[in-house]
Amino acid sequence: MMKPLHRSLKLISNVFWIILMVLALSLPLAAQNDDTGNWIMYFGLNRVSNKFSIHSEVQYRNHTLSPSNIEQLLLRTGLNYHFTDKAFLSTGYAYIANHQFESEQTKPESREHRIWQQFILTNNIGRVKFEHRYRIEQRWADNDYRGRFRYRLMLFVPFNKPKIEKGTVFLGLYDEIFVNPKQVFFDRNRLYGALGYQVDKTVGVQMGMLYQQVNDNSKWYFQLALLFNPDFRKTEKS
Repeated sequence: MMKPLHRSLKLISNVFWIILMVLALSLPLAAQNDDTGNWIMYFGLNRVSNKFSIHSEVQYRNHTLSPSNIEQLLLRTGLNYHFTDKAFLSTGYAYIANHQFESEQTKPESREHRIWQQFILTNNIGRVKFEHRYRIEQRWADNDYRGRFRYRLMLFVPFNKPKIEKGTVFLGLYDEIFVNPKQVFFDRNRLYGALGYQVDKTVGVQMGMLYQQVNDNSKWYFQLALLFNPDFRKTEKS
């Protein structure tokens, strides 16, 4: 068990340095562009049994392409229950720290605590994988309660192999709508496109752009995502 984990950690280290090099090359070219932000993200789905896994997530979001102008720090964790390999239910907690643009204050101006539940269902049509995510959120932002519903449809299109496995280059696309019953009903939309590479069974990376519309405001975000999905099942897995 330790050898596969050691190999995965070594791969993650290599991917991390690749990401740093990409940032080092791209940021000087667009550091003055305040119209584009960036999100640096980590997602983990850690299988602990045939029925249960643990969700882990960190998102470091910035107002500009420079990673020194933080917009949000999002930390999310949860427990997943797997009905099948293509359907699972989740519940968990998230903490979000919000920072104003070019704020002189080092501490966040506002904080949000969030309880969330979601259901994810996947299916394939040919070589294209469809992922449907239904999420409900209960949000407490500075003592103000806000409920919200989200639906995301994501497509994965592998290029060099019939399905996403080790060594696959793929395209990831999604659109997500946000429904807020107490304010503007459709208050947010996110459109995303990225290229991805599946390093091995547990490690994947994605790089792309997200276009976010919030009421009458819109903005582009450059995105880098690392996905690490180790399987800690032993005899139960077989």
